[in-house]
Amino acid sequence: MRAAFFQVDVEDSRHAMRILIHGINFAPELTGIGKYTGEMAFWLAERGHEVRVVTAPPYYPTWKIGEGYSGRRYRAEEIDGVRVFRCPLWIPDRLTGVRRILHLSSFASSSFPVLLREAALWKPDWVWVAAPALACAPSALLAARVAGAKSWLHVLDFEVDAAFELGLLPEGPLRTGALLGERSLMSRFDRASSISRNMCRRLLDKGVPEERVVHFPNWVDTDEIHPLAEESPLRRELGISPEAVVALYSGNMGAKQGLEILAEAAERLAGDSSIQFVFCGAGSGREELERLCAGLKNVRFLPLQPVERLNDLLNLADIHLLPQRSEAADLVMPSKLTGMFASGRPVVATAEPGTQVAEVVELCGRVTLPGDAGQFADAIQNLAGHPDERRRMGKRAREYAVREWSRDQVLEQFLGELTEQGKDTRDHRHRRRQA
Repeated sequence: MRAAFFQVDVEDSRHAMRILIHGINFAPELTGIGKYTGEMAFWLAERGHEVRVVTAPPYYPTWKIGEGYSGRRYRAEEIDGVRVFRCPLWIPDRLTGVRRILHLSSFASSSFPVLLREAALWKPDWVWVAAPALACAPSALLAARVAGAKSWLHVLDFEVDAAFELGLLPEGPLRTGALLGERSLMSRFDRASSISRNMCRRLLDKGVPEERVVHFPNWVDTDEIHPLAEESPLRRELGISPEAVVALYSGNMGAKQGLEILAEAAERLAGDSSIQFVFCGAGSGREELERLCAGLKNVRFLPLQPVERLNDLLNLADIHLLPQRSEAADLVMPSKLTGMFASGRPVVATAEPGTQVAEVVELCGRVTLPGDAGQFADAIQNLAGHPDERRRMGKRAREYAVREWSRDQVLEQFLGELTEQGKDTRDHRHRRRQA
């Protein structure tokens, strides 16, 4: 596993590439994979590269098709210089392991002909696919072969491991077969990347050759997300006292987060009027979290906020909350962590010792064991009572975000890898286009 990306000549990086992106999530989704894939595509297009995307209609994290889109029809659109092809998608009304497989398979099958058409006619230099959904990986490999292109698999979530560890699918022969299939697929890509060092090591464990593994972390626009000089206007809008300490959870509300610990901590601290909990987001777990918090006067719920209010939302926090289930340790690296750090606030997270989340958050906050609501509540209350320590931790968090997760820095390094590794394919493609 390489610690850094290749450095390339400036002149080489100016040659326009064609990049075909395949994945179930894309802009205008505001959280998770869709947010990052969209930002990556637009960033590449701004720098003169041709980008096309084969994706589904926006649906995450509400699990409902976005307004103005259809889950039954194909559609093409142009967004900020990127050609986007939307393919039909089935959305389950209740999420189970089997229904999730059917959901992902519906997109993999509907997008297959569109992906092959673009590979055959447009001839990209790279076919880049995001996992989830790994169900798209076979199509991406075939498309790369048809186009004579390089292939790149980017793993944001080890979905096969997570499905079994979280109990969404039963153990036994099914797991053995799924892991063998996953191993065979991953090892075939020219590049396989993930968002943390520990997740990259897991790629090695799954049979990806070391020379093909790339660390490609999530990023944050540290100009857009930054500490405000004054209190967030959201605090005034919500009528929260300037003296109150706000403990904020924001983002997807799903199975991997272990959200029940939020309700338990809020209940334990209900007698401490100095601490207010704000839970903002959407997802399959929100309804249950609202039920668990019913009657708690120290808890407020907000809907998912528009992107133009994200900095105000993150600055509403005095303390950010990052719960996780222990079974998800190092299977995912929470994307929301980048914004939390960039806002210059400390984080209280649940994570097992030695995991990537624990190692990062310990620099700028407190880490407690997953499922231990008493520890979690105590850590929140302790930080709430020490404003100087919160400021010190917040300063370190901001510095870490700027140093490690700055958007342009991460994406420039990614572009360097694309350019260096795709040079032969790109030069051959350019010669054919000019012939």
